Amino acid sequence: MSETVPTMYEWAGGAEALGRLTEDFYRRVREDELLAPIFQYMTDDHPQHVAIWLGEVFGGPKTYTEELGGFRRMLKSHRGREIQPEQRRRWVKLMLEAADEVGLPADPEFRSAFVAYIEWGSRRAMANSQPEAPPSRRESVPVWGWGQAPPGMP
Repeated sequence: MSETVPTMYEWAGGAEALGRLTEDFYRRVREDELLAPIFQYMTDDHPQHVAIWLGEVFGGPKTYTEELGGFRRMLKSHRGREIQPEQRRRWVKLMLEAADEVGLPADPEFRSAFVAYIEWGSRRAMANSQPEAPPSRRESVPVWGWGQAPPGMP
């Protein structure tokens, strides 16, 4: 009998948990003097779209790809924004604070993989937002996994 390792999406609590995360996160963004200007024209459904993106990234339904435009849409939304290093760092900080606040799993395995994606994704977004950014070779939404420490590792 083989034991199936849950996806990060399942471990996090699925769509409901990621929805709570992005609602709390974007509330923080709207109140933050460094990030609020970047998101001043954010649509009301933006937090939900990011939750759907994260869901697909973490191994959940492919809804972002099938219904919201996939990787190319995400890439286009960052082009030309010229995200600065201090803005990226603040984005990461607020995302991690929101994860704590809404009760995403705090076990080392999940948080290690979660933080790895948040760091990687925010750095890719910053790079892709610059005017001289080369075209991306990626065609699809990345799927993030547990890395070196799946759940249940001693």
